[in-house]
Amino acid sequence: MTIADNLHQVRARMAGAARRAQRSPDEITLVAVSKTKPLSLIAETAAAGQVDFGENRVEELWQKAEAAAAAGLDPIRWHAIGTIQSRKAKLALGPPSFQSPPGKSAICLIHAVDRPKIAQRLSRLAAENDRTLDVLLEVNVSGEASKQGFSPAGLVDALPALLDLPALRYCGLMTMAPYVDDAEEVRPLFRDLRCLLQELRHTFPPAQFPQATWQHLSMGMTSDFEVAIEEGATIVRVGTAIFGHREYE
Repeated sequence: MTIADNLHQVRARMAGAARRAQRSPDEITLVAVSKTKPLSLIAETAAAGQVDFGENRVEELWQKAEAAAAAGLDPIRWHAIGTIQSRKAKLALGPPSFQSPPGKSAICLIHAVDRPKIAQRLSRLAAENDRTLDVLLEVNVSGEASKQGFSPAGLVDALPALLDLPALRYCGLMTMAPYVDDAEEVRPLFRDLRCLLQELRHTFPPAQFPQATWQHLSMGMTSDFEVAIEEGATIVRVGTAIFGHREYE
């Protein structure tokens, strides 16, 4: 199977899941997780029609963004999907050598704002550079000690202070479900995240808090993206089903 074949198959599965949930496939964005993958595979995937790519490490993201721009692969929408360390938060705005449009970051969405400290740091850096960053708040719905993110109750408590930060736009929520053999086991977690987003829309409505659009649910990966879509995901992050296993790395 080629990358194009894999991509076609993933999109067909996404469309099937959307139909089962009586949703339009157009509501769902596929982010191809290209961490550790060479530019040649990103180019092949882009040639097959993929626009959104996700990287775990911001430094690797910028290396690829610059290489992709130099190779004429634009437009690519880059997603920072991994935890951002405080000492590397400045990289969310890009290295000085990268030319992005005035007032914007070439990273279209930061998926994993997982604690108040990093939100405060990103907001300060963005404000100093006259930017607004689009972010998702990471929620540890499963409660696993190995997972990053706010607890659901902790996020509700933290939101008044987070909403006071001047340079962040809160576009929704993100979670990482445990890896399981049967995706049905994580369906309740995806449902819980959807319910939490609905609660936030009610408690902190965009009409009153325009800095919070509450538009997106980023949840679901190769092993469970169909269940995530059935439970309301608007963004799924898929790597292995597109790029294969280590033979591509």
